[in-house]
Amino acid sequence: MAVLLALEDVDARYGQVQALRGVSLTVDESEIVAILGANGAGKTTTLRAVSGTVRRSGRIELAGKSLGRRGPEATARLGVAHVPEGRGTFSELTVWENLRLGAHVRRGSLQADFKRVGEFFPWLEARRNQQAGTLSGGEQQMLALARAVMQRPRLLLLDEPSLGLAPLVVAEIFRIVRELNEQHGTAVLLVEQNARTSLATAARAYVLEVGRVAFAGASEELASRDTIRKSYLGY
Repeated sequence: MAVLLALEDVDARYGQVQALRGVSLTVDESEIVAILGANGAGKTTTLRAVSGTVRRSGRIELAGKSLGRRGPEATARLGVAHVPEGRGTFSELTVWENLRLGAHVRRGSLQADFKRVGEFFPWLEARRNQQAGTLSGGEQQMLALARAVMQRPRLLLLDEPSLGLAPLVVAEIFRIVRELNEQHGTAVLLVEQNARTSLATAARAYVLEVGRVAFAGASEELASRDTIRKSYLGY
């Protein structure tokens, strides 16, 4: 399978603080890959390095094209959708207005896209004129994901989608992510605090430790290794 995303020796900084140190990883076309590790390991920063929302260096390529100095909008136009930690919905805008923003970087029929998104999130039609800030936490997380789907991404960057949500809502979100992957071939680079859920969803995983890749391999392999499980995955 062809490589869709490739990072090689990527560093990233917040001012004088170096958050990533020589991170290298790949995501193949239509593959789900997880990034695991303790708080502060560099998981979120890795996603930000890909989407161009943090100062970075090293090689990052999408489908053979260098992301180089591209900013977030240019990266989005290449087919990368980023669902950040904390959802990032526009609370004063309606559900429909949030979804329209998700499609602004690409051409096509908004109504056709909305219909497509409605197949995964059927409740959106009834809520389309509701302010996003009045939705429940789980609904806001789903709206953030739906807004990313409106972009028709080749690669979905998904940061802590289960944070603060009830188990049933989390299960529904991951069901939708798997369907997007299986039905539309959307590749996913996933950061998730629940290591069990991550490894059950992803084909491969990378474990970060203080900004470096400590381990990498098939999800089943990492889950079966007691040393990694106990030291890095928390179970």
